[in-house]
Amino acid sequence: MEQQTWTATVVEHHRLRKDLAVVRLIGEPVPFRAGQYVDVTVPQFPNLPRRLSPALPPSLDGKLEFHVRTVPGGWVSRHIVENTTPGDRWQISSPRGELAVDENGPTVVMVAGGTGLAPLRSIILDLTQVPNPPQVYLFVGGRTVQDLYASDMLWVLTQQLPWLTTVPVVEDITGPADSDEWYDRIVAQVGPIDFHEDDLLEGTLAQVVPEHGAFVDHQVLVCGSPAMVQSTRERLIATGTPAESIRTDPV
Repeated sequence: MEQQTWTATVVEHHRLRKDLAVVRLIGEPVPFRAGQYVDVTVPQFPNLPRRLSPALPPSLDGKLEFHVRTVPGGWVSRHIVENTTPGDRWQISSPRGELAVDENGPTVVMVAGGTGLAPLRSIILDLTQVPNPPQVYLFVGGRTVQDLYASDMLWVLTQQLPWLTTVPVVEDITGPADSDEWYDRIVAQVGPIDFHEDDLLEGTLAQVVPEHGAFVDHQVLVCGSPAMVQSTRERLIATGTPAESIRTDPV
């Protein structure tokens, strides 16, 4: 069977960190579900598709958003972060993945490391269309406060959605952040819109999240680097969360 592809055009490219950008596109509607990932091909590397998770739920007007971080030796990811320009035409294909929430089910615990936030944000925004969504607890982690690249967006969402609680987790609260001209530029222009320091929990996600449960009657979603996903899942199971309640998606 021939693989179906859809075309989308870049309309915005926002560099948030030296190694991270948000890319927004408009094109043909792609029939994915919130929480799934797709294969993306950029024109400069037509034979090197990369797996990315939309950060917006599907829409009839064809809007897409991706959060892209460079990886060591990653030609495609580095190009997307550093050189994407409006007008670039991307090919989208192969929606897949099992990260999902039962909107009529029990309380949801989401664990997001880095750009693993993207599919979880898509699910959260999708739940805003549900009359009575379940309570959602979102743990979002980074090495330092600077790594919490979506603090402003999460702060706004948490104020607007009474069923959403966001818990920011950093490995080192007081440690110095790396020099990053893009982060400094954003702070200089608009100032920090962040969670208060008292809201921060210190440690890795694998350490902090299991301290809040066993999540015996919960829907648990974990998304991030393979190492984070594996260690968090193992610690959750070790502290009593049923393995069958955990859905994971390494990015």
